[in-house]
Amino acid sequence: MKIFRSGQIRLIDEFTIKNEPISSIDLMERAASKLFEWYTERFPRSCRILIFAGPGNNGGDGLALVRMLAKDRYQPEVFFLNISDTTSVDWKINRGRLEKETSVPFSAIDTIDQFPLISSDDVIIDAIFGSGLSRPVTGLAAEIIQQINKTGGTVISVDIPSGLFGEDNSRNDPENIIRADFTLSFQFPKLSFMFRENEIFTGDWSVLPIGLDQRVIFNTETPYELVEKAYIASLLKKRNKFDHKGNFGHGLLIGGSYGKMGAVIMGAKAALRTGAGLISCHVPACGNLALQIAVSEAMVISDKSGKYITGISSPDIFDAFGIGPGMGTVRESHGALYQFLVNCKKPLVIDADALNILSANREWLSIIPEKCILTPHPKEFERLAGKTESGYARLEKQIEFSQKHNCIVVLKSAHTSVSTPAGDVWFNSTGNPGMATAGAGDVLTGMILSLLAQGYDPADAAVTGVFLHGLAGDIAAVKSCYESLIASDIIDSISDAFRRIRGQD
Repeated sequence: MKIFRSGQIRLIDEFTIKNEPISSIDLMERAASKLFEWYTERFPRSCRILIFAGPGNNGGDGLALVRMLAKDRYQPEVFFLNISDTTSVDWKINRGRLEKETSVPFSAIDTIDQFPLISSDDVIIDAIFGSGLSRPVTGLAAEIIQQINKTGGTVISVDIPSGLFGEDNSRNDPENIIRADFTLSFQFPKLSFMFRENEIFTGDWSVLPIGLDQRVIFNTETPYELVEKAYIASLLKKRNKFDHKGNFGHGLLIGGSYGKMGAVIMGAKAALRTGAGLISCHVPACGNLALQIAVSEAMVISDKSGKYITGISSPDIFDAFGIGPGMGTVRESHGALYQFLVNCKKPLVIDADALNILSANREWLSIIPEKCILTPHPKEFERLAGKTESGYARLEKQIEFSQKHNCIVVLKSAHTSVSTPAGDVWFNSTGNPGMATAGAGDVLTGMILSLLAQGYDPADAAVTGVFLHGLAGDIAAVKSCYESLIASDIIDSISDAFRRIRGQD
């Protein structure tokens, strides 16, 4: 699913209206019907519903929804924010229809003193401002938004929480943005939904398809995509009857240190579960026995050191490499990583302590292999690339970093973003809070290593690995719960994730 900027969405709306053809008021009706379906599937008629409508088309969507709710025997009330001398054409049409076809109470709010009494049991529909907002909210609208946020009622935002910008909110005023429990975005998510700091405003967001023209969607370029199951299904390789383990690659996972062998064990298990034909692990000698007992399918190469990684050969027998889980950052491991990066000519995923060593030696970024994959969490990325003040600024820095160093960055978060040297970004749509647990990142590294060893393009390996990892976590969370989920549960659910993507569950 493409993610467009607000200006692009406006042009896609206009193209649809002109070329479907459909009138703008009928497109608004279509959008409102999707809101109506979503609402009536979840809320009983007994709930009091208060709709706060602005003077533009977002308010028009709200008025159309009100009419549909009233005709279905719900009891909505409208509160119009009288903040402009004009209203949109479609707003006027829906106001007329509402007046003619229903007896819904309609109140204009001219001052904050006219704000209605609202209880925590009430439902508030936010239809004040849409995605076209270009400056922070002030005046009466800001007062109303602040008051809504204090009510404790369930807040549902139409298309986007009023006051939130579609992209960069670094100069916005967070006090004057609706804090929704649910956001119902038309056709596409907004880019700002991908950033952690905006979750407090969007709540749980959903995308409602409203039939915008597929031709213009296809032809309109954007660097941003939200990854969905169908796309990943199209990337998965098929196995043939006479294939053998040699067809699915031999990966080498490098890592571990005294007391941290679990990271490599989980990474190796995940790599095997993701389909690699062979997995070897280069570990300190202290980890040899643990690995051969815990992952009997893996082969082990012992470092000359008993406790740390001190030297890594990169023979041609391996198809891909993963380095970093549990590796530690002792001085000897710095030298080992440097020599490995100089000599590595195969696909590579760099994670965990290998990233921390790189952060301490940023000049080494110039020698990382072309299109290698880095998998930092936000703090690790900050150490690599520098501090940023917002999710949007971090995204820009991530794209810049990928382009400058010709690498793929997997920046881990709720919507993990995968950036490429071409400037493209994929946001992940799977995963859950239960995956915030020790070892989950090591599992991801093993999965991506496995895909690289099997011959996946590095960008495809990163996107597919992230989606599979999140989906396995979602499946595991259903079997237990967020609090109880551990990294091994993710590994155990990888097979179910493959089956679900292929439609075999």
